[in-house]
Amino acid sequence: MRKLFSVWLILVGVSAFGDLLQDEQNNVDVYQKSSGAVVNITSVQLQRDFFFEIVPQKGVGSGVVIKDSGYILTNDHVVGKAHKLEVTFADKTTFPAKLVGSDPDTDLAVIKIEPGETKLTSLTFGDPSTLRVGQKVLAIGNPFGLGGSLSVGIISSLERDIRTPTDRLIKDVIQTDAAINPGNSGGPLLDSSGRVIGINTQIVSTSGGSVGVGFAISVKTAQMVVNHLIEFGEVQRPKLGLYGVGLSAGLLQALKVPIGYGIMVTELVRGGASHRAGIKPANREIVFGFRRIPFGGDVIFRVDDTPVQTMRDLLDVVFEKKVGDTVVLHFFRGSKRMKVTAKLTASVKGSSSGKGL
Repeated sequence: MRKLFSVWLILVGVSAFGDLLQDEQNNVDVYQKSSGAVVNITSVQLQRDFFFEIVPQKGVGSGVVIKDSGYILTNDHVVGKAHKLEVTFADKTTFPAKLVGSDPDTDLAVIKIEPGETKLTSLTFGDPSTLRVGQKVLAIGNPFGLGGSLSVGIISSLERDIRTPTDRLIKDVIQTDAAINPGNSGGPLLDSSGRVIGINTQIVSTSGGSVGVGFAISVKTAQMVVNHLIEFGEVQRPKLGLYGVGLSAGLLQALKVPIGYGIMVTELVRGGASHRAGIKPANREIVFGFRRIPFGGDVIFRVDDTPVQTMRDLLDVVFEKKVGDTVVLHFFRGSKRMKVTAKLTASVKGSSSGKGL
């Protein structure tokens, strides 16, 4: 009996430790299938040093080939305002790249190389509607300049909201505990079939390294942005065509506006959506304490069913709309409550990073 038991132990050991487990084999398969489409991106920006001399600054990040004709998706903060871009593949092949278009408001960008006779591997997008908390995900990228690195984890949460460097809100963001570190930015988050379900972009960390809280921009957002960037070189985003400032309850009370929050319209874009809808901007100023406060304009307090207290709130609401959509603006003109319908128009190229809407 003892002899049979010993033989059984040996056989179990061979099965468990002599071969890869099924999940391990899946990791290997996904990496072998996908790593050839993940690139290291080196960007060179020209900046002024302490003595106002122009010096090159080098940065590194990751990207993923999404079309075998040479289109590569990455983060806007990876390519920035680079003077020079260079892409390196897993086999150490290097290509110069050019910027096709970037969208700071979603922190996404598309660059392109000319592969010539080189046959590229590209990855496909997954279906965001099938994602579930707890499913396995894999991240491939260039952490700390260590190209071709793989990390594995799960989806920790879905539908997170994060802010970009332009203070815009990105929704439907994927949270993962797969290790994401500086240099992983722009690389793909993959499902167990090797499909791209997100673009790694941010981490929460007190040390600068991974602590298990990373974020990837959903493929749902990425697909829309990629199509716009390739076709137009920018994202065709809607605009209300106004500038404004959020006012406190005390200021509104002093202005005799019967509401505790809202945005005083200070300026309109001529011919823009708000101008055509009949919104009125401030036409004078008053001094309140040590501040000059715009006065005499409409105070917008709600868009459709969403209350707005600041320009950030207003930007977040419109950010989710499309060109040609209509919104209902609820506002006070003096003490009179009013509402109008405005049809959103396309943004002007290069204006997305401003404070206007």
